[in-house]
Amino acid sequence: MKTKTKTFDCVEMMHHGALRIYEETKGMTVEEELAYWRERHAEAIAELKQAREAHPAPK
Repeated sequence: MKTKTKTFDCVEMMHHGALRIYEETKGMTVEEELAYWRERHAEAIAELKQAREAHPAPK
């Protein structure tokens, strides 16, 4: 059986993202962190809305 070289590692990507978020939020108060997540949520909703408008689902 041939071994395959990985070109993408999902776990590594998740760890990298978690570290980035940790670095952005370390030292924040609970209120500041909640504001951070509210802002990220609003950005994600806006991106999703924009993507749906650009590529509507077939009917």
